[in-house]
Amino acid sequence: MPKLNAAAPLIHDGCQIHNAEFGSYCEVGRFSRILNSSFQNYAYCDQLSDITNTTVGKFANIAAMTRIGPTDHPMQNASLHHFLYRSSAYWEDAPDDDAFFAARHARRTVIGPDTWIGHGAIIKPDVTIGAGAVIASGAVVTKDVAPYMIMAGLPATPLRARFADSIADRLQALAWWDWSHDTLRDALPDFRSLAVEAFLEKYHG
Repeated sequence: MPKLNAAAPLIHDGCQIHNAEFGSYCEVGRFSRILNSSFQNYAYCDQLSDITNTTVGKFANIAAMTRIGPTDHPMQNASLHHFLYRSSAYWEDAPDDDAFFAARHARRTVIGPDTWIGHGAIIKPDVTIGAGAVIASGAVVTKDVAPYMIMAGLPATPLRARFADSIADRLQALAWWDWSHDTLRDALPDFRSLAVEAFLEKYHG
């Protein structure tokens, strides 16, 4: 795996990046498209991901070929086609529909910290994925997902919780994803070896 650093994200070949912000130790896989989005510290996506109008939380793990925040077509109009809003591509005297694009950009998707978005998953606009949640491969998420919930299916429904509510609440209160880089390094042996209950007992009390 290539070395990551705090100064700049690792952007692999063939990516399209527009109006995007990246925190420390971020990575974007080959041929991904990132539009109007932000990646917080340690977040990454694998190859062929398409992420639009999204806030990607710290330590988010996004597998290949995911689609997050896909924009919708105007189903309420006589036509679905983008000549309605990308009009300047078709006529010299027809401007694009700026209000339509502004409404699209306002529909933000939020991926919480330490989440896992599986291969080929789709997460619709205006959806929030809670901390520690897991989205199964191929799932289509149309509604908010609770923290530490595992979701699967089309449309996605809860499969099971990763932890009891008491554990999930303590993990969110601990918010280890906000720790400094040095603190994370010091705790690395415990992340690797301790069960979640023992980890919380040591660091959260």
